[in-house]
Amino acid sequence: MSNYRHKINDKCAPLPLGKIICVGRNFSEHISELGNCFPESPVLFLKPSTSLVELDGQLKIDSSFGACHFETELALLIGKELKNCSEDEAMKAIIGIGLSLDLTYRDLQNKLKSEGLPWEKSKGFDGSCPTTNFISPNHFTNLNNIQFKLFINGKERQRGDTSAMIFRIDEILCYASKYFSILPGDLVLTGTPFGVGALTSNDELRLEIPNLLNASAKVSFFKGKQ
Repeated sequence: MSNYRHKINDKCAPLPLGKIICVGRNFSEHISELGNCFPESPVLFLKPSTSLVELDGQLKIDSSFGACHFETELALLIGKELKNCSEDEAMKAIIGIGLSLDLTYRDLQNKLKSEGLPWEKSKGFDGSCPTTNFISPNHFTNLNNIQFKLFINGKERQRGDTSAMIFRIDEILCYASKYFSILPGDLVLTGTPFGVGALTSNDELRLEIPNLLNASAKVSFFKGKQ
C-alpha cells in the first residue's frame, strides 16, 4: 500500500486521495508521434487513487505487463468542488501545481486499443501515477505559461509548456466538470508533450519546473507480487 500524501510547499495538505482525471492528446507533436487523431474536445480518462505514489528516491515498476513508458505531465491539485463550473471558478479551485508521470504499459495499451477496449489496465494500475510535491499557485504569474521538463540519465527527454497545450487549464476543468464532479483532493493531469518512451532499469529521472520544483527518482523493476 502506498504511503502517498498530498503535500503543498513541503507540508502535508489535509485532503483525501481522490481520483486522477487525465487528459490525452493535448500536445500536437505528441499526437503525431503516436499516430493519433487530433481531438475536437478534451480526451478524458481516469486513474484511481491507488495509482498515486510519491515521486522521490525510488520508482518501482512491475515488469509483468511489457514495456512501461513515461509521460510527463503538469498536475493540478484541486481544493474546491467543481461541477459545471465557470473558468473563474476553475482557476480558483486549484491549490497546487506539481508534476506527475502518467506511466503506461504501452504494449498492453496498444493491444486494448486494437480490440476497441478501454485503457484502464494499461494506465490505472497501482503506482502508475508517481507525483511530486505541489507548489502553491501564487508562485506562478500565469498558469497557462508554465514550462516543465524531464531528464533521464542527465539528458533532457521531454520539455512542455502549458502555453502549447491544445486545451487550456480552465477549458479542461470546465469541460471535465460537466461529466465528473471534481472534488477536493482530486488531481487533474493536463497532457504530455513530445518525447515519450520506455523506461529501463536504473534510469535516473529528474522532473523540474525551472526555478520552482525539482524531484528525482531511480527506476527499478520487479515481477509479480513484491
